[in-house]
Amino acid sequence: MAIVGLIASALGIALGLAINWFPVQGSKQADKIDTLWNVLIICSVPVFVLVTTVVLFAARDFRMRPGEEHLDGPPIHGNTKLEVIWTAIPAIMLVSLCTYAYLVLHDIEKAPAAGSERNIAVHGQQFTWTFDYNEGGKKFSSAQLYVPVGESVHFNVTTKDVLHDFWVPAWRMKIDAVPGLTTHYRVTPTKLTPTDGYPVVCAELCGLGHAFMRQTAHVLSKPKFDAWVAKMTKPAATAPAATAPAAGGAAPAVDAKKLFSEGNQQTGATACGACHKLADAGTAGGVGPDLDTVLKGKDEAFIRQSILQPDAEVAQGFSKGIMPATYAKLLSKPEVDALVKYLEEVAAK
Repeated sequence: MAIVGLIASALGIALGLAINWFPVQGSKQADKIDTLWNVLIICSVPVFVLVTTVVLFAARDFRMRPGEEHLDGPPIHGNTKLEVIWTAIPAIMLVSLCTYAYLVLHDIEKAPAAGSERNIAVHGQQFTWTFDYNEGGKKFSSAQLYVPVGESVHFNVTTKDVLHDFWVPAWRMKIDAVPGLTTHYRVTPTKLTPTDGYPVVCAELCGLGHAFMRQTAHVLSKPKFDAWVAKMTKPAATAPAATAPAAGGAAPAVDAKKLFSEGNQQTGATACGACHKLADAGTAGGVGPDLDTVLKGKDEAFIRQSILQPDAEVAQGFSKGIMPATYAKLLSKPEVDALVKYLEEVAAK
């Protein structure tokens, strides 16, 4: 048993350490968390393997044989010294691992020098994330997360409805968004994101659209981040672009198709296509109803109400509370009008 257990433990540890459990490390904290994970594998695999080995050997060698059905076996007394050893060793391991985990958590949660950390408010809502910034006294919101590389970021996480969990796998850190509370964690991104960014995931089952509660985190160089902040804090960005009159007094045209598929990042309006399928816009969301089907024969009033008051009439097979009721605040009237007209035209095709 000892030989088999040792060989199986060695193979199990090697396999556990060889598997790429996580995406590429993208933060200063990730290395310490990955090391903790490896230590847990090294400690837990032998415990599982040795216990399983003893159970399997005992089942083979000490099982009941034919004719022994009514035998109780010889009276024996347990080995007190052995019982003390196999109780003490796991207890020492648990205390040691808990202490190590506490030290890692304490280390990665250390605050940097005063004034060198950026604060971002994260709001979870079925089924989207919104990020609030305060850059130089100028406040704005974004439906996508943007942070500079190499700088500590402190996230203040809240929820507007049910329990969510804010997680960027590449950063390893994650924390629940709890109704009525503000939770916190900090990360220092160390790698620029690829073109499509890092996924922002909800790691807590929060309703029918949980699997689609995805946003994107972009880690930018400091100059590019500053340029993005400048773009978001321009005076024209304080209100939806469609409200600004163009030369001659006419409002600029709203690209309703783009608005449907991309949303409005300046106001935090999530793209309709993230949850709805619409062939004309090339979207395939499955959280909400298929608009190619449910909008057939519907008029302008129905479409407008569905955007501004989504719970007024819910498609069969879906429930109230899935679609955010915030588009009346996040979209300007010209944007809503353009979106309604676009969907009405698509429904008529």
